[in-house]
Amino acid sequence: MKSKLYIVSTPIGNYEDITLRALRILKECDFIICEEFKEARRFLSHYKIEKELFSVNEHNENENVNDLILKLLEGKTAALISDCGTPLFSDPGHLLVDIALQNRIDVIPIPGANSLLTALVGSGLDFEKFYYYGWLSPKKDIRRKQLLDLRKRRETIVLLDTPYRLKSLMEDIVKLLGSNIPCVLAFELTKENEKFYRGNAGNILNVVEKEKLKGEFVLIIKNQ
Repeated sequence: MKSKLYIVSTPIGNYEDITLRALRILKECDFIICEEFKEARRFLSHYKIEKELFSVNEHNENENVNDLILKLLEGKTAALISDCGTPLFSDPGHLLVDIALQNRIDVIPIPGANSLLTALVGSGLDFEKFYYYGWLSPKKDIRRKQLLDLRKRRETIVLLDTPYRLKSLMEDIVKLLGSNIPCVLAFELTKENEKFYRGNAGNILNVVEKEKLKGEFVLIIKNQ
């Protein structure tokens, strides 16, 4: 049997967003490679899937990859999942995929939920051309320099950050890019309290402060 590594997209919040193909692969594969055991077990138990789990994350990927590749080279199939959404997208697993390809293991993506596209299609902004920057630095001085560099780009820009940095991120954007820059805050996507906050940076900062928003988000800004 040919070794296969499936890159399986999972829901970003709403468990109904799993695809039929993803469920089939997760049920049929020999083992599953996850980011964190707790999240993976919660997710898999929802669909009544029981599989041997192995972890690959930012702390252990280097030390675990070789053992996983050896298991795959025995002719086994594995599914790589992240805590949510599409694996490798601001998530670990790149080294695993790289070495799998070097060993001629088939790497097969199983498309599905993704916070980036979900946020863009709901934003109301023109995103025929957009620039995905992703995660800004947690260090204040570096983050501000990154934002100043982004000010030069005349396109739709997509940013990600952790829930607890939302307020400070909006403050930096207002200060460095201006309070009138058009923004869309895609908040808690696919969850019960999902909401799109559309307007400018100043308005959205006011909402963040007033409602004390804290949750998963994608921030889209539109340079003029």
